[in-house]
Order: sequence, then C-alpha cells, then structure tokens
Amino acid sequence: MRQLAFAILMGGALTPTDRLRAHLAGARVIAADGGMRHAQALGLKPELWVGDFDSTPDALIAEWPDVIREPYPPAKNETDGEIAVAAALERGATRLIFAGALGGERSDHAFMHLLYAAKLAEDGFDVLLTSGEEEAWPLLPGSRDIDLPKGSLFSILGLDTLTGLSIAGARYPLDDFHLPFGSSRTISNVAEGTVRFTLSSGRALILARPQDLPGA
Repeated sequence: MRQLAFAILMGGALTPTDRLRAHLAGARVIAADGGMRHAQALGLKPELWVGDFDSTPDALIAEWPDVIREPYPPAKNETDGEIAVAAALERGATRLIFAGALGGERSDHAFMHLLYAAKLAEDGFDVLLTSGEEEAWPLLPGSRDIDLPKGSLFSILGLDTLTGLSIAGARYPLDDFHLPFGSSRTISNVAEGTVRFTLSSGRALILARPQDLPGA
C-alpha cells in the first residue's frame, strides 16, 4: 500500500539540496511555527501552519496570508513539532519527514526530535529527520536498507544496549555485534552505497551525512 507522506517544516537549520527535495517530493506539508521560513526556499506551500508563533516574525506571517493558521498558547504541554505531527496523523499520515529537525539554536529541541522519532517508529510510522546536510532514521529490531551516496559518513547511536547488530554495505561491516550502551564503536562508518542494518534488540538512531564524502 502506498504511504501517505507528510513533511513537517521545523525551526532548525535547513540546507535545500536535490536529495532533500527528492525526499519531499509528493509529500503534503505542515509548518510548525518558525519552520515556515523554509517553505519558500523549498518551493512548498503548507496546507496548515501550527504553533504558538513565538518564533515567527510578523513579516513571515504577512508573506503567507492564504495558509490556514492554528495558533496555540505558549504555555502548552507539547512542542510545536508534536502539534504538527498530530495534525498530520489526523490526516492519515503513515510517513513523516521532519525537515529542519536537526541542529539549530536549541539542542534540547533537536535531541527531543530524535527521541520522538524513535517513539513514532515504535508506533509503526516511517520517519526521517533531515537538515539537508544531515539525515537521521530510527533503528528498531528488524532490518532496514538506507540508500546513501558511496563514501558518505554515517554513525549509529544506541539509545540502549544493542544486540545482534549487523551492518552490510559499509567500509566497516559488523555481524551479530553486541554494542554496550554508551559505546562509540559505531561512530564514523563509511557507506559503500545502500547500507543494510539488522538489529535483534534495542533502539538506536542512524545519523548520516549524505553530502559529506570523505570516503569516496
């Protein structure tokens, strides 16, 4: 069954690239507060704009008078990104692309986005986080293939102890590896093309730099 993809425009750093635009192709779009500033550079018009708008200048609001806005009070229990995701899920999203979710001024927000992505993946959703320069995917028990340019850097960050970790299609392959929590053993690998990740137990994040090709 074809996935229904939603792009969530978030307030972190974003570099428009051809690869980023390919990820976003065909996706419906919801902006979360200041993430709206990325819409013009990406050539996108969100169908909805949510948040408390504390990081949105009046000039940006004036640029998009036709986009439906749903304002929320600053004193709320969810981040603007979570509110945007909830709106996407109400509309039937099965795939979520967080654009502008990595980096930026707020490390707490960027880290929370990564943890939230892992939770969404556990709930059965396909999730990608991207800044254009970097990409991240949750890694849960099972197998998944990630198509990366040959020579690009990637790392695996374990959110707890990982067992049965295998990596194929990389300069430094692993087979049925036990990765203790907090180990740096899986930092700075190099893709040879499509990389297959297999995991028996645990939760992790794959972080890649598709534009960074020191190993090419």
